[in-house]
Formats: sequence, C-alpha cells, structure tokens
Amino acid sequence: MPDRTFARTRTELSDFLMRRRKKLAPAEAGFPSTGQRRTPGLRREEVAALAGVGLTWYTWFEQGRDIQVSESFLLKVAKALKLDDAECGHLFLLAHRRPPPPEAYQWPSVSPLIQNLLDDLVLRPAYVVNLRWDVVAWNKAADDLFGFAGRERPDRNIMRLVFADPEFRHRLPGWCDEAPKLLAQFRYDLAGTPDDPAMLALVDELKRLSPDFRRWFERPGLEGYARGIGAMLDLGGTLSCFLHEMLIVDEYRHLRMVVYFRQ
Repeated sequence: MPDRTFARTRTELSDFLMRRRKKLAPAEAGFPSTGQRRTPGLRREEVAALAGVGLTWYTWFEQGRDIQVSESFLLKVAKALKLDDAECGHLFLLAHRRPPPPEAYQWPSVSPLIQNLLDDLVLRPAYVVNLRWDVVAWNKAADDLFGFAGRERPDRNIMRLVFADPEFRHRLPGWCDEAPKLLAQFRYDLAGTPDDPAMLALVDELKRLSPDFRRWFERPGLEGYARGIGAMLDLGGTLSCFLHEMLIVDEYRHLRMVVYFRQ
C-alpha cells in the first residue's frame, strides 16, 4: 500500500470540502433559493460568510494549499457546512492529522434514535453522560430510580448527586466504598481534558461542597474504578444491586451510555 503523502492528504481534503459544499442546499444554510445557480450547493463566498472567515483564506484551504489553519477555523467551517460528528472528525484528521479537541462546554443532546434505544431498554435503567458526567438523556427506568426529570439541569450530574446531595447519598448504602471508585473514574476522565474550564469549575464546586470529595480528589492512587452505582435504595426504600455496561454514543463529544443490570 503506498504511503499517504502530504499532497495526497491535501487532495482528499479539497475533494471532501467541495463535496460537502455542493451537497448543502442554500435553503438549509439560510440563503434564498430563488434564482438560478450554475452549480449545486453553496458558493465558496457563502461558506466563508457562514463560517465568519476570510474568503481568500477559505478558498486556499479548499484548494488544498499549504496553509496553516487553527482549531477554531476548522470548527467554524465544520459548523458552516453542517458536518456531523464523524464528518467533523474526518475534517480534523485530514487537516491536522488528529481528531478534534473537546469543544468548549455546551449542553449536548442525543439523536432521536439514541433516545429510542434508551426507551427500548424498558427494564434496565440507562442514561447518557458527557465527559463531565452531566446526564443528558435517560429512559423511564432511570428516571424512576434517579428522578432526573424532576431536577434542574445543573443538578443532573452524577458526581454532584453522589457528593453534594445528602438525600441521594442516604439512598446509597455502600456510599463509603462506591464514592471513591466513582471519583477515581471521574479523575481518569478529567485527565483527558485537564484544562477544560467546565470540568475544572465542577471540581472546584465539589471541593467546596464536599469535604470527602476534596480529600479523596487530592489522594493519589485511589483503588478501583466504577462507571455507575452498585447498590441503591429506590424511592420506596427497596434495595437494588446493579452491574453496569458502558457504550460509546458519540466518540468526539465524549457521550457514553451507562446501562444498569439488576443482579
């Protein structure tokens, strides 16, 4: 197999951008669809305007010229071309030869098909979390157990529930054993984005709210990791014990589905 040369990668990048630009209908991007166009899709100047970048710089980029572009530039172009997560990852691999970085914190969502999958797990509590452990989607079984729907968005965070909600902590008979394992896994996730402002803000908040979190967070070498809670009292006081499995929902936005299996 021949080596992937820089020139070949630039050609693939140019072809990819032109295909995506021509595939996007003007009406999808907010441009009037009246009048005749000689070519399908958007014009280069329209993509540049949508992305908020210079026309000349975008033209050179699409032509595959040897120019350096920033992460911000690539994310703006990806948004203008309405790339999905896989396509955005492909763009970064072609332009920077690496996946995109974790984006600045914003509350993510899941596709309707992922929500359908959650809902199909009728007997198994399941939810989707991001790297910050915010719960962004869940099924009825998880809501019956955790009460996500009745909580404000900032409170739908597993680490905040475990360490900063006394009522929730009371429902965890194995809290002293499980909480350090959950924190160890969270700290592992934090290592992947050590400078992320949203992650650091959550850590600072939990250090302030929970002496246990503060003490364990600073302790090196916590033993054991856990993605979910192993034993929990439901709202009626019945104890359930669980095993967990984690599925990747979206690699680039770090969305994971945690499914609970009753023992």
